[in-house]
Amino acid sequence: MQNKEFKKGIAVGVAATLLVTGAGFAGYQKVMFPKGGALSDSSTVQKLNYLENLIDEEYLDKKDEDSLREGLYAGLLSGLKDPYSTYYTAEQYKELKTSNEGSYVGIGAVLQKSEDGGAQIVQLYEGGSGEQAGLKKGDVLKAVDGEDVTEKETSDIASMIKESDKDSVTLTILREGEEKTQDIKVEIRDVEIQTVSYEMLDDETGYIRISEFSEVTSDQYKKAFEDLEKRGMTKLVVDLRDNPGGLLDAVCGVLRQILPEGLIVYTEDKNGKREEEKCDGKNELKMPLSVLVNGNSASASEIFAGAVKDYGIGNIVGTTTYGKGVVQTIQPLNDGSAVKITIAKYYTPKGNDINKKGITPDVEAALPEYSGDWTELTHEEDTQLQAAREVLGQS
Repeated sequence: MQNKEFKKGIAVGVAATLLVTGAGFAGYQKVMFPKGGALSDSSTVQKLNYLENLIDEEYLDKKDEDSLREGLYAGLLSGLKDPYSTYYTAEQYKELKTSNEGSYVGIGAVLQKSEDGGAQIVQLYEGGSGEQAGLKKGDVLKAVDGEDVTEKETSDIASMIKESDKDSVTLTILREGEEKTQDIKVEIRDVEIQTVSYEMLDDETGYIRISEFSEVTSDQYKKAFEDLEKRGMTKLVVDLRDNPGGLLDAVCGVLRQILPEGLIVYTEDKNGKREEEKCDGKNELKMPLSVLVNGNSASASEIFAGAVKDYGIGNIVGTTTYGKGVVQTIQPLNDGSAVKITIAKYYTPKGNDINKKGITPDVEAALPEYSGDWTELTHEEDTQLQAAREVLGQS
């Protein structure tokens, strides 16, 4: 089974136009008016021409030809009314590949737009050059190598850093509680996104949180598990809350370190073709396991939870999962853009279809009334985590 994306997502776009195959633009003119296709009716093309003429004659501002074309491509996929099938511009596809690969060149920081201009650091990757240089969560970037960035978009600021031809960059930052800015020199280097974090909750219980399933996740999980075993772990909590999914290979790579011999997951396409992922059982987990999930645990996370539940090797704790039981494949186009399209359904080892249903936990557990992010709760305040630990205590 080729690697496919198992991730929650939303489609964008408002119009409709020519379909370009995954092989690129070869043969493009031959399929301009396919029989029975969305563009087989000449009135559709006439309507598009009329709308563009209307824009030329009436639209107040200057039109952007590239943006119009991108909107048309996105619109065709939007017409499927499938939230998971979408069109990516070259820039969007580049960002998607970075997410899936789990590594990129940069400073190991996640940015978001600051209300006061510039970009605020909302996350620093452990061991990244940004953290090592002294950057802190909450710092606001005001300039990059002396160039003011207060009016720039976050994506543009990130590009200035990642695409620099130098080995380092000087960031002018404003730190919370301080009135004056300061300059911090940060090395630009390869960054591996940490999708796995872990710790010992007590002398016996290990805790591994997986934020998404990317190409680096399986190796990161293995290292985390081995380290926790050395510390005396005899019970394990795997936290998949708010994990939107990711790559099939990645989640199967982790499950092959947990499951007994047998089926992990299988898919079926519109023609009934079935593809299977299996586990040889050589690394079957031999300790009590709890898996934490919530309504934002989707797709690849549900493959994980579904397999654990079907084999009965652990308890699923939390609230019912998102319910995304369909598979997408990504077709790159030769201009750098790409199309993601739904191609199949997936089923748990016992043949359960969880699409639009989700996975019901073995142990229902809600969080306390709290207006903030659950990750800001202490372990003692996290009632779902406490429920997972109680289940392990009964194992």
